[in-house]
Amino acid sequence: MFEALSGKLSGVFDGLAKRGALSEADVMEAMREVRLAMLDADVALPVVKDFVNKVKERAVGQEVLESISPGQAVAKIVNDALIDALGGAGVAPLNLNATPPVPVLMVGLQGSGKTTTSGKLALRLATRERKKVLLASLDTQRPAAQLQLAQLAQQAGVTSLPIIAGQTPVGIAQRALEVGRKEGYDVVILDTAGRLSIDEALMEEVRQIRDVTHPAETLLVVDAMTGQDAVNTAKAFNEAVGVTGVVMTRMDGDARGGAALSMKAITGAPIKLTGSGEKLDALDEFHPERVAGRILGLGDIAGLVEKAADTLDHEEGERLAQRMMAGKFDLDDYASQIRQINKLGSISGILGMLPGMGKVKEALGDKDLDTSVLKKHLAIIGSMTRGERRAPGIIKASRKKRIAAGSGTTVQDVNKLLKQFDMMSTMMKRFNKLGVKGLMRQGMSALMPKGMGGGPPGGPGGSPFR
Repeated sequence: MFEALSGKLSGVFDGLAKRGALSEADVMEAMREVRLAMLDADVALPVVKDFVNKVKERAVGQEVLESISPGQAVAKIVNDALIDALGGAGVAPLNLNATPPVPVLMVGLQGSGKTTTSGKLALRLATRERKKVLLASLDTQRPAAQLQLAQLAQQAGVTSLPIIAGQTPVGIAQRALEVGRKEGYDVVILDTAGRLSIDEALMEEVRQIRDVTHPAETLLVVDAMTGQDAVNTAKAFNEAVGVTGVVMTRMDGDARGGAALSMKAITGAPIKLTGSGEKLDALDEFHPERVAGRILGLGDIAGLVEKAADTLDHEEGERLAQRMMAGKFDLDDYASQIRQINKLGSISGILGMLPGMGKVKEALGDKDLDTSVLKKHLAIIGSMTRGERRAPGIIKASRKKRIAAGSGTTVQDVNKLLKQFDMMSTMMKRFNKLGVKGLMRQGMSALMPKGMGGGPPGGPGGSPFR
């Protein structure tokens, strides 16, 4: 969601880097560009003014103007200011330090993803924090809202409060806490009703619920796609009922990112969690420094490592690595490798977490970076017999026609897959033969098939990359 802002800021810093020594006028011009980029990204005007003034104050100091690489010095100052605007370094944790059952109040407008977020939070607390969670829907306005939360609770493997027709939201909240106390629950998540827009009736209902439950956390759920409307919603809820934290949903959308940058300054409440996707496990802690790093094209390696640790099957990874080292890698193993990659999500998303990859994505434009080619490979491998997957050398013309027809692809697609797999197998065999020391001595070109590498640099068969 920060791609447009990231692209513009990268352009500003590239321009500064080319100039060498900076004058005060250069810094002022760069700050004008930063200001326009942030306004274009839908950041609130007071936040933009404060941000630019902070950066300007530090960027025209002697340590920048006389620095060896002033462009990088300004980028560092902007990075620090972004982290401050996003809420300061480090995660703002959920406050669950209260006598169980700890009430967590979920508030927000209709359509912001509040009920789904309640289910996601329940799953997160149950699996990561080992908490016993009770979900309770206080939404008596929207048809089937209580039933929806009950279904989410079932998917998350937690309990939902049984529905009693005709009860008021305040009555349901009191019953939820009573059940929580009697049955030993650690956390009770109270999903309040939303409205299409802010009105006094909604606020009064939430205030009454707050007064009888005394929540440890009042989490406001806002849709990042609504831009500055999300900030206005947050301001209204904060003034009316008090908000301790914000959950931003649809962070994987194409919004311009301004709401996230404005939220802390306008409401005083930090963004604690973000949602990106419909799956129940798609709820993450909000790391201001990582988001700032992604905006400035510095990547989010820590986030990528965490994602891999959470989603990848490490036993399967070990098995594949051992088979590769033993030179026994077959098409079944290749299919397993593709499934592991698919678990990480789209290749676009992975690229966005790697430093300096913003420009690569920009150069590729709107081309499909996602896993469509890999899905095609899975379909082709799925249409093969076990014998064909284990010994691809037996696949000749008639078999290729059958496999192509069975996978909805062409013979050329099957040929491409077999050629790629053959190259991978050759590289693995060479790696096994060379060992780590041989690879270090001869370089990556030693793994390439003949004609692509293996010869001396610049000589026949030499790799152009050495």
